[in-house]
Amino acid sequence: MKNAFKNSLLLVAAMTMTFSGISQVTSDYDNTVDFTKFKSISFAGWQDNSDELINDLDKKRISDSFINEFEQRNIAVVEQGGELALVGYFVINEKTSTTAYTNYTGGMGYGGRWGYGYGMGYGGIGMGTSMTTYSENDYKVGTFVVSVYEAATKKLIWQGISTKTINENPKKRDKTIPKGVKKIMKKYPVPIPK
Repeated sequence: MKNAFKNSLLLVAAMTMTFSGISQVTSDYDNTVDFTKFKSISFAGWQDNSDELINDLDKKRISDSFINEFEQRNIAVVEQGGELALVGYFVINEKTSTTAYTNYTGGMGYGGRWGYGYGMGYGGIGMGTSMTTYSENDYKVGTFVVSVYEAATKKLIWQGISTKTINENPKKRDKTIPKGVKKIMKKYPVPIPK
């Protein structure tokens, strides 16, 4: 029953959850809706086939993390017919950052010499030089959008968005993916019971 959900739930989010640095998470919801009345959720698909951007290992990490988050909130994850429907969307944008470094050598100097008698002398004035070098760094920024609809009315009631620079090193994903999902779900209107 959960297998179909596991195989498809938030597949593209894995890239988002493997980002380096701090993710920016925002959310919005319909404050006229009583979220505590919903007891089940189903995965309704992906926008624009965005699930093709990640591998099966990360798909499983993502789906397991979201299943855990919903079940902790006493919301059952069902293959179909849930009171809520979840839709995922993921996009990657290529970006370039430019860094400039200026190396300055030498300096401006002024020297003078005063003496007794009839003479006065001056040293010289010297100018320094500088050289600026530029370096460019290509990186990827991923944006993951999780949308939850009321299934009966197809009305959007909650949306969470995470944006982060992608870290392509897969070694830490077992930890970073659940943390990323937890950060998105922290904004969900139903908290985890204490």
